[in-house]
Amino acid sequence: MSTPHLMPTYARLPVSFVKGEGAWLTDTHGNRYLDALSGIAVCGLGHAHPAVQKAVCDQAGTLIHTSNLYGIPLQDALADQLCALSGMERVFFCNSGAEANEAAIKLARLYGHQRGVSQPTTVVMEKSFHGRTLATLTATGNRKVQAGFEPLVPGFVRVPYNDVAALENLSSNKEIVAVLVEPIQGEGGIQIPPVDYLQRVRTLCDQNEWLLMVDEVQAGIGRTGTWFGFQASGIQPDVVSLAKGLGNGVPVGACLAGGAATEVFGPGNHGSTFGGNPLAMAAAKATLDTIAAENLGARATALGDRIVAGFRAALEGCEQVSEIRGRGLMIGIELKSPCGTLVKQALDVGLLINVTADRVVRLLPPLILSDAEADEIVTRLAPLIRAFTPDV
Repeated sequence: MSTPHLMPTYARLPVSFVKGEGAWLTDTHGNRYLDALSGIAVCGLGHAHPAVQKAVCDQAGTLIHTSNLYGIPLQDALADQLCALSGMERVFFCNSGAEANEAAIKLARLYGHQRGVSQPTTVVMEKSFHGRTLATLTATGNRKVQAGFEPLVPGFVRVPYNDVAALENLSSNKEIVAVLVEPIQGEGGIQIPPVDYLQRVRTLCDQNEWLLMVDEVQAGIGRTGTWFGFQASGIQPDVVSLAKGLGNGVPVGACLAGGAATEVFGPGNHGSTFGGNPLAMAAAKATLDTIAAENLGARATALGDRIVAGFRAALEGCEQVSEIRGRGLMIGIELKSPCGTLVKQALDVGLLINVTADRVVRLLPPLILSDAEADEIVTRLAPLIRAFTPDV
């Protein structure tokens, strides 16, 4: 049982892990679990990956922190690498996805003020998730996580996800300066728009001189088969936010800027005490180098196709299943009823999953999964879904 001195902000499952290796975790009693969640899309290389382990240990023995008052060579190297992979021009390093999105929102507001807009407004989407700071909480399209934290931050207008017509209707609003959108909604239930959705949003942004800001916190770093989710649409954003899989478990986030956003931030406009410290930079660089060397983006596509096909075969005719969808290793199995009880049932058979948007079983396994482990996810979970009865 947890100490009473922890704030009770999490409804934790009755398990604690003490060791990880690859796609497996071991609890305090020696039980092993197949991790189909990766710390919520964080450990793309699995647990205790030797390249990340070596990078972190070597760097911890050399230099962990100096602050951004001084040059940090590893920041330069990682920024160059991220820009080469993404087509962006500038990088600000921080510590989390919420901070990366906070930086994006601040950048959009400064961009607006520099253009003479008195009340810069950002368009956000229903059912989105961007973080839990006050600004990112407001940007998030989930009333449940906003409740009790009013007054929310002004400067946002919301439209349905994957609804270009609704966005087009805002073209006359001269206060709008940016659109913030996920290439795939993760917390919203693995909602995957058609390929031309971001293309059409990009066109609208160009027509209205809006920044296109893409939240890649969950979809980025190879998880969906390309380095970034937006690349499947063949477009180039003005701002990209990253975190989660970037450091394979070491806290690191990044806000990337290009196009009209390239020169918006200057000295004093934003900052972070810990952001971009040498330890985080070493972990992130080792993560990117490994994904590139092992071509894990393509591997994510193959694994995702295998898992989705496996579930479609195993759950054919299952009346409780509405849809099975995925891109790479972002996979959702939507049921017709709230299915939160499946999380504990899966834990009982040694499998870590998640349920989001009440009715969607969300799978975010590591990119280093073997074929046998991919099949094992289906083997362990499909019978639970078939036997599922709606939550009371």
